[in-house]
Amino acid sequence: MAHVARSEAPLCSEQFGSGTARGCRAAADGSLQWEAWGRRWWGFSGAFTTKPGGRDGGESVAPGTAVPPLSRLLAVFLPQGFPDSVSPDYLPYQLWDSVQAFASSLSGSLATHAVLLGIGVGNAKASVSAATATWLVKDSTGMLGRIIFAWWMGSKMDCNAKQWRLFADILNDVAMFLEIMAPIFPICFTMTICISNLAKCIVGVAGGATRAALTMHQARRNNMADVSAKDGSQGSPPAPIPSAIFQETLVSLAGLLVSLLMLPLVSDCPSLSLGCFFLLTALHIYANYRAVRALVIETLNEGRLWLVLKHFLQRGEVLGPASANQMEPLWTGFWPSLSLSLGVPLHRVTSSVFELQKLVEGHQEPYLLRWDRSQSPEKESCVIVRETHQVLDKLFPKFLKGLQDAGWRTENHQLEVDEWRATWLLCPEKKLL
Repeated sequence: MAHVARSEAPLCSEQFGSGTARGCRAAADGSLQWEAWGRRWWGFSGAFTTKPGGRDGGESVAPGTAVPPLSRLLAVFLPQGFPDSVSPDYLPYQLWDSVQAFASSLSGSLATHAVLLGIGVGNAKASVSAATATWLVKDSTGMLGRIIFAWWMGSKMDCNAKQWRLFADILNDVAMFLEIMAPIFPICFTMTICISNLAKCIVGVAGGATRAALTMHQARRNNMADVSAKDGSQGSPPAPIPSAIFQETLVSLAGLLVSLLMLPLVSDCPSLSLGCFFLLTALHIYANYRAVRALVIETLNEGRLWLVLKHFLQRGEVLGPASANQMEPLWTGFWPSLSLSLGVPLHRVTSSVFELQKLVEGHQEPYLLRWDRSQSPEKESCVIVRETHQVLDKLFPKFLKGLQDAGWRTENHQLEVDEWRATWLLCPEKKLL
């Protein structure tokens, strides 16, 4: 057998994303020879003109190369450059998210079946006009609720994305439960499905907003579009919406196929249908909790800041993102034990020139601090503010360095900040943040 001579030193090494590196050598006949995993990868003669960025993980750049089927399959559902192009919590989050999407798809099929039954599908005595009117009232109620909720809570969801995500999915389960119960009480059917659709529209706003915030967290190479698209292909819709209409993704397609087998078995037995719904709802809530708990967000919101700051003041150490996220309350995160208001109007901080002078004394920071008036007398509040500035001057540099060393991203935050700002005419650099 003839042996091909090759140079001792490789020309270069290359790898696709975080895949296994392979070496490139010059063969005796002038062709390029690749070696990886103990195998030889043969290319073409002449110049090195391959493109190191294929969707198959870089393994198809050399002609004649056999690509592992698993690599092609993963490339369909995972962002390009995975796992380096996404956050470390991406995979556990997506696994649990796919489980909840499957359970929600089955529950949604049961709810859709109940709504169609209540409207009169299959009933010769049902009126088409009445069914149409009911559907229009239902949709109108939902549209109005979507507008009001987006105006009321839209700016708050970035701060507590995990809590709002969990809230959205639980509310979606409540909405589907109302739809299943609606045909049992035909007198209240229209009102029940209107309330259900109102809840689902709120779910759509909250779910869509929080999914965008979580995608921004998980995308690490300015690849939000790719992460969002692959999230959809895995089975997670852009927002929690009725599962009857997001059947183009993998998990939802599997749920649709299972639903086709499940519905004939439970449609004639309301108690069995309700039992299946409760079982699927329990799985849905559990999977959602595990998905949200798997997230490790490296920016500080009010809840995480409170945990980190409390630990720092008690022990002199800064909690890392993983520890703080595990300790962050998910069910009660909407109501922090200590309220923090940022960017408030001046009249909420002070009501007189004398008070303003007291607040300005002793520091040159571009903000004003004020303890809640209802929590302490005026004199005590001024003392607390003065001592707070002294503590900040002493501890904040150490605290900030500890945050950076622990892995927190300090260049931005997720604290809720209102839009009020003040520029002092006598001292322009003094601003109220």
